[in-house]
Amino acid sequence: MATNLDIDPRLLEEALKIGGLKTKKATVNKALEEFIQRRKQEDVLTLFGSIVYDPEYDYKKHRNRK
Repeated sequence: MATNLDIDPRLLEEALKIGGLKTKKATVNKALEEFIQRRKQEDVLTLFGSIVYDPEYDYKKHRNRK
C-alpha cells in the first residue's frame, strides 16, 4: 500500500543510523513491528499478579518425562 507520510527527518535519520537498515522503508517497517511487539508485551504485563494459582497444585509431580 503506497502511503505518503510526513516523518520527522531527525527521527528517521537516527533510526536509520541505530537500526543499521539500508532503506527508509525497511527502517519504518521495522519500527512498526517493534512498536506492535512492545504494545503486545505491555498487554501481557497487565496479567502479572492477576492469576490465582491453586496452592495445592504440585507442579513438580507433572515434570516426569517419559
